[in-house]
Amino acid sequence: MIEAGKKWTPPAGWPVMTRDQVKAALCAPGMPFEMETAVIEGVPTRVWKNALPNLAVLAGHAKVAFGDREFVVYEDERVTYDAWHRAVASLAQALKECGIKKGDRVGLAMRNLPEWPVAFFAAAVTGAIVVPLNAWWTGEELVFGMADSGAAVLICDAERWDRIAPYKAEMPALQHVMVARSGGAAMAEPATPLENIIGEPKSYSNLPDLPLPDVAIAPDDAVTIFYTSGTTGKPKGALGSHRNLLTNGLSSAYSGAATVLRRGDSLPEPSIRASLLVIPMFHVTACSASMIPTIQAGHKIILLHKWDTVKAFEIIEREKVNATGGVPFIAWQLIEHPDREKYDLSSIDAISYGGAPSAPELVSKIHEIFGALPGNGWGMTETMATVTSHLAEDYLNRPESCGPAVAVSDLKIMSEDGTTELPIGEVGELWARGPQIVKGYWNRPDATAETFVDGWVRTGDLARVDDEGFCFIVDRAKDMIIRGGENIYSSEVENILYEHPAVTDAALVGIPHQTLGEEPAAVVHLAPGMTATEEELRHYVSERLAKFKVPVKIIFTQDTLPRNANGKILKRDLKALF
Repeated sequence: MIEAGKKWTPPAGWPVMTRDQVKAALCAPGMPFEMETAVIEGVPTRVWKNALPNLAVLAGHAKVAFGDREFVVYEDERVTYDAWHRAVASLAQALKECGIKKGDRVGLAMRNLPEWPVAFFAAAVTGAIVVPLNAWWTGEELVFGMADSGAAVLICDAERWDRIAPYKAEMPALQHVMVARSGGAAMAEPATPLENIIGEPKSYSNLPDLPLPDVAIAPDDAVTIFYTSGTTGKPKGALGSHRNLLTNGLSSAYSGAATVLRRGDSLPEPSIRASLLVIPMFHVTACSASMIPTIQAGHKIILLHKWDTVKAFEIIEREKVNATGGVPFIAWQLIEHPDREKYDLSSIDAISYGGAPSAPELVSKIHEIFGALPGNGWGMTETMATVTSHLAEDYLNRPESCGPAVAVSDLKIMSEDGTTELPIGEVGELWARGPQIVKGYWNRPDATAETFVDGWVRTGDLARVDDEGFCFIVDRAKDMIIRGGENIYSSEVENILYEHPAVTDAALVGIPHQTLGEEPAAVVHLAPGMTATEEELRHYVSERLAKFKVPVKIIFTQDTLPRNANGKILKRDLKALF
């Protein structure tokens, strides 16, 4: 543990081991992190030899190894691993009775609730493909995901069903809807209360101890469609496999073990840890990089109804939370809130995040104020989260980096045309490969061919890699704005602005924000003789898109927006206006 209030400087002799030495020690034959080669989509790929084959095996392992331990805590609801497994098996049986079979799609749309991991695994263990939908989306956006994936069943909470129900006619494949926490309200077909099937979380332990469905599931069978905002057009569904998700469990453990060896310590005995999960599970960061490693290790997660800093302090104190974070916004809130010193937060030893740019000063403040070790990483929906991991002393030593690739993964920096690998230190497009790279885009063969090349994913991010393999992102995918971990693609917001009768030119840019990383702002040119106010346009967008996509500021310009010779708007020039 680093002493709070002390500025960190590399101690003499640190690191005790190089990254290559760590890899040789942890990945040696017979070790837990031993690797082997598997052929994935026709490409020989380095994989974790000891990764479990599918999510059904993971669920069974958790029940046997950790049955009496608490898995999920939400307000006054506490669910053990055994109770969770009983609910998963019962809901899986119900899904099979609905006709769900291997390869069918099951939509999942709800806030972070104990029902979420039940629904996710119930669909997965039947061999179905789970479609976690962004709970912040509007009804139209949610229905797009349902219709595009062809989901036959939807498991949602009452708030999401209220948004989706008016559009039933636009989801011809939808046959069954299971609604959690409807408060006993009467619902028309095809909706039924989820509690009628598995009861409430407090009573999961009373469910029968059923076996999971007997379905042959290979590691590279599809299991998820996570929609990525991308940078252009409609969201694309990234088709993930069981292997993609299960790679993260061992990758997280490897990164933690590597940190210990770099420090010169012996690997500790496993212990039960508690984490406060505040990012939505419909993101790969929370689902793949948090929930899956939690289940694999038998740890506990505590959920919040919505982010509230004081509530988080209370939970950390009561539950002796060891780790939290998610996005930089959360870390800043914990640091800057005036009530922080009223609570015992001494159990916190790690604050990690990803999904949004972070200031180097945040890294130092985490350890100066909490005595905790900071953590960061890089990934994307197309990589099922973790590709690089950056923890503890390494992160303090290189606060501008997102870390090196985990042992089963590789990075390379390519020229803009994708034909030439660039030397160490040069900036180019970041490409990544490994067993966590998704299978491609759902029903988008052209986009798949553009983005996935011989096992590599073209990220669209501009980056450089140093001589020790640490990656530095210098710019992100073109026109992408990441607001507190939420992806906003510019063209979608711009297209809505263009629909307004007074707007003839519009561009969305990201402006810096200390806690959210950045926020969307727009520059607009109005048609001659037409008028519109900033508030009018913001309201116009808010009626059509999720609230986090609405520009926080709109500037009007008398001239059309600056463009290059190809007609592309020069957005970097526009940022100076703010």
